[in-house]
Amino acid sequence: IYKNIHSYRNYIFSFSFIYFNDQCAFDYFMLFVFSLIIVAIGVYAKVQKATDAVRDTFFIDPAVILIVVGVVMFFITFCGCIGALRENIRLLKIFSFSLTLVFLTQMVIAILGFFYSDQTHDALGKFVKKAIVHYRDDLDLQNLMDYIQKEFKCCGWNNYTDWSWNLYFNCTPSNPSTERCAVPFSCCTPLPGETVINTMCGFGVQTQDHLDTTKSIYPVGCADRAVIWIESHLLLVGALTLGLALPQVRLLYSVKAVIARKKGVKKSICKQKGKATVPVINYESTLRSIESHLQFTD
Repeated sequence: IYKNIHSYRNYIFSFSFIYFNDQCAFDYFMLFVFSLIIVAIGVYAKVQKATDAVRDTFFIDPAVILIVVGVVMFFITFCGCIGALRENIRLLKIFSFSLTLVFLTQMVIAILGFFYSDQTHDALGKFVKKAIVHYRDDLDLQNLMDYIQKEFKCCGWNNYTDWSWNLYFNCTPSNPSTERCAVPFSCCTPLPGETVINTMCGFGVQTQDHLDTTKSIYPVGCADRAVIWIESHLLLVGALTLGLALPQVRLLYSVKAVIARKKGVKKSICKQKGKATVPVINYESTLRSIESHLQFTD
């Protein structure tokens, strides 16, 4: 009866261990596929670009950022997926270390962004300035700036005059561009019932007074709009932060559990083998038998 109960417990333990590993492997596999999709989107966006001559925007290129993030996710999830399927502790440890490093990096960035808000503001300002300067040179940056200005209902970083940083929108008299002193159409306030976008709605806006510009464009810069949006959506920001942190903590817990269970299985197997193969020697009884044998021979 004891042997049957012991074998039944071993069966239940092995079944639960296999199910747990399969569930972890499925989670890692889904992330693995997601990372491949991100890399594919980034590569496709990079290939489909009209020009690659602008090297100054390489590190802020959305396509390059997608490729880098996808490759990092691919490496991490590959180790997790194969490690869980093959029960390879080394790969699982690499996965655990990499995921912990990514999680701590995110925590450090969040803390630095909170306590060093002025430096974060300046860094974002430099990013937006590069995006404005290369607005006509990089299609991805152009679409990104148009999306930000439409969604946040803003124009430029500080205000609409920031568009003079761009070669085409520069408002100096020597600028021969037809878009001189203009702003992109994404800065314009939509008219009621407007179905067709007027791409020339921002022409000559930089020459107008501030009060006159409020009738046709968003006069507020995106920096102020971003601060207002964050302050009014603190609950959403907190939910997004938890939404990013909790899955990573869950993955770390699952891989730690797999490693611990794998080590436990190895220890139990070694104990069973040791009991089966290594005999217990009683040295006192052995010596007594030798002495009695010698006395008998004498």
